[in-house]
Amino acid sequence: MALLQISEPGQAPDPHQHRLAAGIDLGTTNSLVATVRSGASEVIEDERGRALLPSVVRYCPDGTVAVGADALAQASTDPTNTVVSVKRLMGRGINDVQIDRAAYGLVDAPGMVRLRTRAGDKSPVEVSADILRTLRQRAEAALGGELNGVVITVPAYFDDAQRQATRDAGRLAGLEVLRLLNEPTAAALAYGLDNAAEGIYAVYDLGGGTFDVSILRLTKGVFEVVATGGDSALGGDDFDRRIVEWALRETGSSGANVEPGDWHESGDWRALLIEARRAKEVLSREPMTTFSVQLSGATRVRLPLTAERFEELTADLLARTINATRQALRDARLRVDEVKGVVLVGGSTRMPQVRRAVAGFFGKEPLSGIDPDQVVALGAATQANLLAGNRSAGDDWLLLDVIPLSLGIETMGGLVERIVYRNAAIPVSRAQEFTTFKDGQTALALHVVQGERDLVEDCRSLARFELRGIPKMGAGAARIRVTFQVDADGLLSVTAAELSSGVAASVAVKPSYGLSDEEIGAMLQSAHDSAGTDAQARALREQQVEAERLLEATNAALAEDGALLGADERTRIDQLLVKLAQARGGADAQAIRQAISTLSIGTEGFAARRMDRAVARALAGHGINEIGS
Repeated sequence: MALLQISEPGQAPDPHQHRLAAGIDLGTTNSLVATVRSGASEVIEDERGRALLPSVVRYCPDGTVAVGADALAQASTDPTNTVVSVKRLMGRGINDVQIDRAAYGLVDAPGMVRLRTRAGDKSPVEVSADILRTLRQRAEAALGGELNGVVITVPAYFDDAQRQATRDAGRLAGLEVLRLLNEPTAAALAYGLDNAAEGIYAVYDLGGGTFDVSILRLTKGVFEVVATGGDSALGGDDFDRRIVEWALRETGSSGANVEPGDWHESGDWRALLIEARRAKEVLSREPMTTFSVQLSGATRVRLPLTAERFEELTADLLARTINATRQALRDARLRVDEVKGVVLVGGSTRMPQVRRAVAGFFGKEPLSGIDPDQVVALGAATQANLLAGNRSAGDDWLLLDVIPLSLGIETMGGLVERIVYRNAAIPVSRAQEFTTFKDGQTALALHVVQGERDLVEDCRSLARFELRGIPKMGAGAARIRVTFQVDADGLLSVTAAELSSGVAASVAVKPSYGLSDEEIGAMLQSAHDSAGTDAQARALREQQVEAERLLEATNAALAEDGALLGADERTRIDQLLVKLAQARGGADAQAIRQAISTLSIGTEGFAARRMDRAVARALAGHGINEIGS
């Protein structure tokens, strides 16, 4: 296939100069950085030979910041100043976070929740930047120079706010972020290039904080994401919590400082989670382990835990991932037997029950040729190398990703007009024309929403802006073109322009924070379950809007030309107006439609006389020769 020159706008790479680039997997539990050397992607290790960097940041008493294993070692002794799993807070507001689950104090702040530490209140963006800065330093030390750019991976189900927060964290860390790349896509990229794979592949990505599943079609160097799904509030952390909850039930939490109101102050809670993670990892290799942790005071929790019992405790969590996988296949209109291979991503897929469940669902063993902890970073490094302008022989491939949820605007009656549909390949630009609702309307308020439901109240509000300066025209005469542009990072901008005058307004959609933990996963299920009622609601709203339009137009005509009607005609029309107004206030779409039709028929004679008068006025004072010319 023909080679495509892929580079960022304004960047003209020198074909003779190798530019330093890296791919970063910013994970909930662990993070890592990779680069391309001698044509192959490889993970960059630290000075001790460790590839994984624990995604833990501690703000120390001496004013320094510890990141990684050193911070993790103090997680239970200094919990209020040691931040773990910060990825789950990216782009989130205080109402989106389970405060009783936080191991540190949370502060309600405009735009995004903040974490109270001895170094001051820190946003998740600042904490993530500390992790990214450490990875940048590791990469630059290994490569011997400054990075020209990076690709940072994000869960496929990250919404616009979470993606923007991730990009901001990269900039704060001093990185040139070339692209935000969906994690499952990065994994498929690593497998596809290494193994020259073709066909339909599923990527099952169970990380520490999120679950994603993507269905991809790989054909002659084209990586096309055809459907994506998942659960932004499900990950390995939830498996850890099930072990902690089981241990507390077994012991009655005697002596443990883990009451919900005290969790943000509790080293006990953090110690329990750390031991739960260790037990989970052991049970991935052994049939049994001992859950043992020293709590505050002299209390010690010590319990035997078998792999079988652990699987029972987490069976519903695993079932949620399989249900999301099944839905993604439905969205892609594919059968299970059409999937050629399954790629496992994320450290949580090391659990034997996960591998068995995936193999059982797809009827084939998942691929395991690349370390699931490293595969995302390796794919991101490949993309970063290409975007930086380093093209090697055989780099004739194209990556097509998708957006997870539909985007649209609110129209009259609180209806959603979808403009970019979910699973549309990105980058994408879609436009649609709208018009004004009232005579002489000079401004238009636009409300951008995200979701699959037909009513605005059932979708997520993203942004609002106004288009002003529209020339005064009759209702329906203005032509307003609304354009949605989603870039390669999945970030949205919206432009509205009135075509006759050229006046325009635009907004870069940066919502103050992202979807709540349940919202993004529940949106699709809600849309599916509510399809019938949504259709009825849409039909009712459409008829109500049409009734309002006809009522306003008829009343305006009566005010201007009511003298054309006799007394009896005026009475009949007034009665029809009352009936339509009454029908519009009800919930029967058919009754409204009938009332609209009756009024339209009842005013045909009046409309004809108005037209005759308008023509007569236009011709008044003109001779036949003037009209002919």
